[in-house]
Amino acid sequence: EMKLSAVSKKLWCVHKQLILLLTPLLLLPLLFTLPEKEGKCLYVVVLMAVFWCTDALPLAVTAMLPVCLFPTLGILPSKQICPQYFLETNFLFLSGLIMASSVEECGLHHRIALKVLTIVGVKPAWLILGMMMTSSFLSMWLSNTATTAMMLPIANAILENLFGDLETLKQKSKFAEDPDSDIIIGTLHTFIVLLQVSVHGLHTEVRTMEEIQSESKIQLKVWKGFLICIPYAASIGGTATLTGTAPNLILIGQLKSHFPDCDLINFGSWFAFSFPLMLLFLFLAWLWIAFLYGGLNTRLCFKKDEQRSQAEARAKALIVEDYRKLGPIKFAEGAVSFFFILFAVLLFTRDPKFVPGWSVLFKKGYVSDAVTGVIIVSILFFFPSQKPSLRWWLDPQASNTPYVPLLSWKKAQETVPWNIMLLLGGGFAMAKACEESGLASWIGGHLQPLAKVPPAAAVILITAFLACFTELASNTATIIIFLPVITELAIHASVNPLYFMIPATIGCSYAFMLPVSTPPNSIAFASGHLMVKDMVKTGFVMNILGVLSVSLAMNTWGVAMFNLDTFPDWAHPLNKSAVIDDVHFSSVQSLNATV
Repeated sequence: EMKLSAVSKKLWCVHKQLILLLTPLLLLPLLFTLPEKEGKCLYVVVLMAVFWCTDALPLAVTAMLPVCLFPTLGILPSKQICPQYFLETNFLFLSGLIMASSVEECGLHHRIALKVLTIVGVKPAWLILGMMMTSSFLSMWLSNTATTAMMLPIANAILENLFGDLETLKQKSKFAEDPDSDIIIGTLHTFIVLLQVSVHGLHTEVRTMEEIQSESKIQLKVWKGFLICIPYAASIGGTATLTGTAPNLILIGQLKSHFPDCDLINFGSWFAFSFPLMLLFLFLAWLWIAFLYGGLNTRLCFKKDEQRSQAEARAKALIVEDYRKLGPIKFAEGAVSFFFILFAVLLFTRDPKFVPGWSVLFKKGYVSDAVTGVIIVSILFFFPSQKPSLRWWLDPQASNTPYVPLLSWKKAQETVPWNIMLLLGGGFAMAKACEESGLASWIGGHLQPLAKVPPAAAVILITAFLACFTELASNTATIIIFLPVITELAIHASVNPLYFMIPATIGCSYAFMLPVSTPPNSIAFASGHLMVKDMVKTGFVMNILGVLSVSLAMNTWGVAMFNLDTFPDWAHPLNKSAVIDDVHFSSVQSLNATV
């Protein structure tokens, strides 16, 4: 046994290298059992999927594999693959990220967070609501990871004021579980009684050890609820805007390459569809988290208690004090919020669909969301961060400090996650190859039996499947792998492709069950107070609520907005001859096994 455990430890140390060496060998049968081009393309897709799910290579490095594999295997020439890495969608994403770094630079996000918390009050269930509203609003514009990293310290500060130090809380709640501690408890109990008598005189009700213990258990639950609601709200909020999270941009990129004539989805129309969905899901998630941790139904919300109201008063004072420390709004904050609002308004009004937008002022089809983003973001690099004054010019004695813009390139370069840019590019390259090699339509042909499932049921199945798969792989990798297949499935079933593509894209962001599912979960988990079982228990119900919310949205206002009940002209594969080879049954089985 010793030898076995030693060997397994050694193997675990090199498991990533083993995956890198063995996966290409194990997948070789794909090259020989399938039609030539499709087989080669599927080989690369499955290889990248395995590397992404196991983290054998860094995500961004795996995303660059198409550049070397597709040309060498003869699937696509490199001059067709490389441009996929910086499409206009990437520019929209980049401008969103730079906008976010200017918000972080001037500290505007702190002001928003503290303001919301002063409004909602400090009762645990309401505080959780305030936290979730703030996190989801911020993650519509900032990245989900940045939002979580910023909100957790705020949450911890509030909790420490409400309940005191986390470690002492844990001690208190553990005390009575230890059989040897009876004597200690007896002594402690007497000590507490004496303390209370000396502090309050003899009129106080004596709190027993059990009361203190149950109290601290409830407080520990609230603490967990706080930590868990932030990454969840950030993931939900990211779905509301196109730039909020990478899968939404992959959807746009693939729509543009698959269906160049489809212009239904842009920043404004996506927001109009997914913002109400976000609000609905956020409300359901709040009810569930508050029920589980925040004492929606226990005495925590309602019963008056002298000590608790003192703690709440302290917490409220802390929030107000922190807000006061920020001082009046600085010039830089005002300027960034102005550009931030302008950024959003210009994106919404470019082509809102129901009224003509400002893009009619330019040549038709020339100005996209990316153009808008880059215009606004460029201004941040030269707009002054201090109020310009005439007196400075006229006063020779004034200090000649150098001119500081709202955002420096150095800061932008540090805060933009370049790996995500590569990941987006890898996704577009992979989708391009799937389409060109005929792999997507080949798989679509084999999914024919699924075309018989009623579309409304198919939406629930697709969303549920992707919400489960994304627990193990990154959201971006998941949507990259499955979107081309889902598109083909819709065409074969003669269903509007958006009817399957939109829920798939949103379902990918619903990664709630494991700490590794998505970076925000990992950050919250790293705080050390959450257990994996807490996440699984809370996340399982969250996934169900999410899937139900998405199918409700798709079948009600989604149908009305995007005409989902008709098969549109832009989806007719006029130039794509859907030739499906008669492939031998065994190869279908081998494909199923690999997928």
